Amino acid sequence: MATRPDYYKTLGVEKKASAEEIKKAYRKLARQYHPDRNPDDKNAEARFKEISQAHDVLGDPEKRKQYDSGSGPFSTGAGADGGFGGFGNFDFDASSMGDILSNLFGGSTSGRRVRTKPRAEKGADLETQVSISFDQAVAGAQVPLQVPMHATCETCRGTGAKPGTTPIVCPRCEGRGIEAGGQGGMFSISQPCSRCGGAGTVIEDPCPTCQGSGAVRTVKRMRVNIPAGVREGSRIRLAGKGEPGRNGGPAGDLYLITHVSPSPLFTRKGENLEVEVPLSIPEALRGAEVQVPTLNGVKTLRVRPGTAHGTVQRLRGEGPPKLGKSSERGDIHYRFLIDVPEKLSKEQEKAVEALSAAMPGDPRARLFANSATAAGGDGADGGEA
Repeated sequence: MATRPDYYKTLGVEKKASAEEIKKAYRKLARQYHPDRNPDDKNAEARFKEISQAHDVLGDPEKRKQYDSGSGPFSTGAGADGGFGGFGNFDFDASSMGDILSNLFGGSTSGRRVRTKPRAEKGADLETQVSISFDQAVAGAQVPLQVPMHATCETCRGTGAKPGTTPIVCPRCEGRGIEAGGQGGMFSISQPCSRCGGAGTVIEDPCPTCQGSGAVRTVKRMRVNIPAGVREGSRIRLAGKGEPGRNGGPAGDLYLITHVSPSPLFTRKGENLEVEVPLSIPEALRGAEVQVPTLNGVKTLRVRPGTAHGTVQRLRGEGPPKLGKSSERGDIHYRFLIDVPEKLSKEQEKAVEALSAAMPGDPRARLFANSATAAGGDGADGGEA
């Protein structure tokens, strides 16, 4: 049977010592025998483990009660590892070292100041919408923007505590940010502290401005750059323009959803633009040279004779920049539409009659050629026997 270790003797305190006396004794001895202060000293390291093991038991009211009564994991039987109640082989690892360092050197021993550095948190990402003109979408622009967001409270400078006070070490987890959830016996599971939520600190006197949150609601005014080539519904990420981080963490990102005003001339078709170009009947028949609009002025297109209604002609590389590829541009598609007047003057009627006489024939005859042949093969001539 394993010998019961005397944790009170290990810490040099009486059995009736208060929790504060145990804590002070532990701190004093831990500083003295800490491995960082005694490099390559195996005896000091072993002593430090004994001190830490003793504090782990006596510093916890429930464990101390079981230890004093010899119940639970501190019963007279030896643990599976051959030590007393499962604690004979204290497992001291890097995470334990980090917690102890935090308790020892994180701040004042008075218990009224922060001993642990709160975990840095990235600020929240935000999303907003911005309306721009067609020309701004094509060329890019810098536009003003107002974004509702949280900002660091100026009264408490983000601490959440009333000016003149500071957050204190969480009394439940002693600044570790975690606590052990009892599972019965000698096993326990670490989880975020239920009192401080894992921060390691609590605020006793909240800031009157932000009520302890460390942030206030505000509207941030800024000017943002819209890249060339955006279209309706484009989502632009502006890194670091979101809400500020907490405890020194980075700011979040701001996402812009673009709404582009329609152009009277150009229609967006993916990475390209389309323009409808009217042609007169003579231009479509004989061919012509017509001027068409581009993003940078005017160009001349050659219309081939006999151009049909709906024919598309393309100008490569004359379209908008491709988003994220400033050196590449889309195309402009020109769709020719034959302009047919709703009413004809007498002169136009004569011209049409002359044209019809000069161009005889039925352009729809071929639609019925195959069907007529098939009908003749079946012997159906539409007459009576």
